[in-house]
Amino acid sequence: MAHDVFKHHTAKVFYFPFDWRWIVRRTLKAINADTVLVLETELWPGFLRECSDQQIPVALVNGRLSEQSFRRYRLIKPFMRQVLSSLDLAIMQTERDAKRIRSLGMAPEKTFVFGNMKFDAGATAHADSLTSEFRQRFNLSDQSPLIVAASTHDPEEVVVLNSFRQIISRSKVKPRLMIAPRHPERFSEVVDLLNASGLHWVRRSAAPDATDAQATVILLDSIGELPSVYSLASVVFVGGSIAQTGGHNILEPAAAGVPVIVGPHTYNFQSIVETFVKAKAIVQLQPMSDSASIVELADAVLELLGDQQRCRELTGMAQQLMSENRGATERTLRAINSLLATPATVGESASSFRAKSAPVA
Repeated sequence: MAHDVFKHHTAKVFYFPFDWRWIVRRTLKAINADTVLVLETELWPGFLRECSDQQIPVALVNGRLSEQSFRRYRLIKPFMRQVLSSLDLAIMQTERDAKRIRSLGMAPEKTFVFGNMKFDAGATAHADSLTSEFRQRFNLSDQSPLIVAASTHDPEEVVVLNSFRQIISRSKVKPRLMIAPRHPERFSEVVDLLNASGLHWVRRSAAPDATDAQATVILLDSIGELPSVYSLASVVFVGGSIAQTGGHNILEPAAAGVPVIVGPHTYNFQSIVETFVKAKAIVQLQPMSDSASIVELADAVLELLGDQQRCRELTGMAQQLMSENRGATERTLRAINSLLATPATVGESASSFRAKSAPVA
C-alpha cells in the first residue's frame, strides 16, 4: 500500500527496523537522515537513543497518548523519562496529550499543542473514478439507501448483519449494506458469516457480474478503496467501536457529508469523538451487550434514514467542526523547520519558534 500511495513522492519505502541497536545503527547510517518525524506514539527506545547518539533531530508529530497507554507508561516512568529525552520536539494533538507526555518527563519547553492533522487529511470529500465505478457496478442510487459498515472487527460483522435484518424488516425502502472489514486476514471469516446469513451478497474482488446490481450486501474485500465509497452512503457506521479496539477515523465519512454512527469504545480518537458528540455532529451508541447493540444500531440507522432534517443537522455541524479545526498540518510544518537547523541549534530554534507561535488547543 505504501509503495503504491507514495511511489511518486518518496525515494524509498521499507520496513521499520527491529529495535535492536546494531540494526537501528546500520539503518540510520544507510539513510543518513537529517531529521526524523515519529507519528503519534511510535516511541521505540533503541531507535530514539541511536538518533540521539548520531545527533539526528527527532520530532513526535501529531502525538497522542491514550489513557490506556499513559497508565502503562507511568509504571515505567523513569525509563520513559530517559526515552523522551531523545525527542527534540513533541507536537501533540490536545492539551490532554501534552499534559500526559509532560508528566512522563517530556521537557515542557519542547512540547507544543497544534491540534490533530487528521482534520486536514480528512477535510475533503473523496470522490473519483472509483466512486463512479462502484455506483455503476452495484447500481447504487438514492432509491436504495446504502449503509456502510467501515473498518469492522469481530464481532461487529455479526452485530451489523443482525441489525441490518431488523432494518430491512422495518424500513419502507429497500436498504443495502456494504461491509468493509478492517483486516484482510478476516475476509474469509466474514465470507462464512455472509454465506450463513441467507442474504444475497457479492464480493468486490470478484469479477463483475450482472447480479452485482441486485446484491443486498457487498463485501468490500479490498485495500484503500473505502474513502471512495463514503460519498455513496446514506449512513456510515465506523467500526472498532462496538468491538473494544478503540475505534477508527470518523473524519473521512463526515467530510463526505454522511451521518456517522460509532459505538462506545473510541479511545483511539477520544478527543475528536468527544468534540463531535458535544457538538451533536455524530451519533454514539451507549455501552451495552452485543445483543442490545444490534437493536440500538438498527434504531439509530432507521432514525437517520427517516429524518432528513436530522441528517442535515449532523452533517452540517460535522463539516463546520472540520473547518474550525483545520491548520494543524501547517503549524506542524512550521515547527519542523526548526529541526532543519544543525543539531547544536535545535533547542534554540525550537524556543524561538515557541516565542512566535502560541499553542493551539
